[in-house]
Amino acid sequence: MKKLCLLLFFIPSSLLAQMANVVLPPGWESDPPKIQSLVTFARGESDLRGAVNRYLLDKAAIERRYEVKYSPVRINRLTKFYLGWQMRLKELTFDDLNYEGQVDYIALRNRINYDLEMVHLEEERGQQISPLLPFSDSLRRLQEDRHDRKRVHPRTAAGILNAVASEVNGLTDELTADGANATDRREDILSVVAWRAANQVQHLRDVLADWNSFYDGYDPMFNFWVPEPNTRVDTALVGYTKAINKHLVGISKEEKAPIIGDPVLEEGLRANLMIEMIPYTAKELIKIGEQEFAWIENQFRIVSNDMGYGDDWFAALEHTKNLAPPPGEKPWLIFNIAEYSENFIEDLDNITMPSLSREVWRLKMQTPERQLINPFFTGGEVTRVSYPTSGMAHEDKMMSMRGNTPHFNFATVHHELVPGHHMQGFMSNRFNAHRGQLNRTPFWGEGWALYWEFLLWDANFPRNDPDKIGMLFWRLHRAARIIFSLNYHLGNWTPQQAVDFLVEHVGHERANAEAEVRRTTIATPLYQIAYMIGALQFRKLYEELVESGDMTAREFHDSIMQGGRLPVELVRARLIGQKLSPDFRSEWRFYGDP
Repeated sequence: MKKLCLLLFFIPSSLLAQMANVVLPPGWESDPPKIQSLVTFARGESDLRGAVNRYLLDKAAIERRYEVKYSPVRINRLTKFYLGWQMRLKELTFDDLNYEGQVDYIALRNRINYDLEMVHLEEERGQQISPLLPFSDSLRRLQEDRHDRKRVHPRTAAGILNAVASEVNGLTDELTADGANATDRREDILSVVAWRAANQVQHLRDVLADWNSFYDGYDPMFNFWVPEPNTRVDTALVGYTKAINKHLVGISKEEKAPIIGDPVLEEGLRANLMIEMIPYTAKELIKIGEQEFAWIENQFRIVSNDMGYGDDWFAALEHTKNLAPPPGEKPWLIFNIAEYSENFIEDLDNITMPSLSREVWRLKMQTPERQLINPFFTGGEVTRVSYPTSGMAHEDKMMSMRGNTPHFNFATVHHELVPGHHMQGFMSNRFNAHRGQLNRTPFWGEGWALYWEFLLWDANFPRNDPDKIGMLFWRLHRAARIIFSLNYHLGNWTPQQAVDFLVEHVGHERANAEAEVRRTTIATPLYQIAYMIGALQFRKLYEELVESGDMTAREFHDSIMQGGRLPVELVRARLIGQKLSPDFRSEWRFYGDP
């Protein structure tokens, strides 16, 4: 075993094979695997794997060390780190890297550029909330001095806390006053900026609690001076958060909380499209979503006619929603669908499904709280299913049940399990794992899972017409995500307009539509579009390589799983052996000109 470890570590770069079209030999997926399979794979590892891991670990260490969000100290330190890595990367001789190393060079370059843009965005957002948080510097410096290993002066610290408490109470009084000045100030501040400020106040409370816990009980003079003003400032911060939420954001206990998000607008979308290597503008992507939406609606009409509802596919959808089983029966229906889908895919003989991945997944039920954010299905080794629980209000029970009929789940079980998210995680933890940390790209993750829905639809996977309705419902939902999420992030639509669109044009239950839009506001900006756009990328790549006869379907799918998480254009580059360069940019127009 010691000799094997040395072999895996010291393979000379001159012997590293390009893995673009290498498929591991039979038996690699068994338990235990053949040792020769592991050695074969080791020879295809990236020259830059160590550099990628170093970048990620160092970045995480700096973020932990400089923990206060929006702090100029944090922003300056991260900026220096990113600029230093940009310089070091440029010093590399690109042509000396093996092919997998060149792939990682491009992915790492894109990540560094993106991280630098995001820290600039953090600085800009910090400036936007600073008028609401004039006391922020006083509190952050307490923690930053501690991390700089400076001794605290308890009496001075107590004075700072006492002054901040008075300042915060004064700001709260201004917000809650009924005078004209207070009204003018409320109208001058965007609700999204106020929401961001309220979150930062809570963050400062957490920072202050950590600072206090370091000294409390250990330093007698600290315990003499600090506890009372510390309690006072914490109470003031709680009151100020409530005032911001009520008077600036519009959140109160008496009313249902509105959906508040932080759209990144066109410039933010541009940065996100760059790192994902998508050579389309947001407006072009909306057109793609609209074209796919129209195609799916037509398919709905075909199935609706077969079911006897004519062109009224909403009626066919309503019929399918009412086929939901009674509470308590859902898990066993999921198990049946999983068995059917795995056997169906196995019969297609177009991908290697590791037996251990099929063995180890487990099922849990979503909590009522979690269903407010994700009212449907989440995947992985532990897959979670939404369905009514006894403590829900009657309306919520009905919406959860109707929105999670097994015919809707028919399209999502294989999406979440095998060969979808669970198998993706299983494989990416074992092959090119460093890429999974560098490229948390949903275009590879969600796109792959939806691509299989495309492939299985074409292979006559549905058992009956309600199954077809379920598959089309989710496909329409993914096209709708492109339309509403990009319009939201561009500032064209409000969250409420997005909710109405899902209810009126997709057929969502309103509570589920609200949960979907709320999820959009907290996810990364391109997460919602990544399902269908990524699937379209994989489908086009399948046409280029499999339908052309250059690869078998099994070679194609296995090679993607072994290559690890990458923007799909880099997956394409690996599979076709495309010549790479240090300034490689996205130009693959996988959908033509929409």
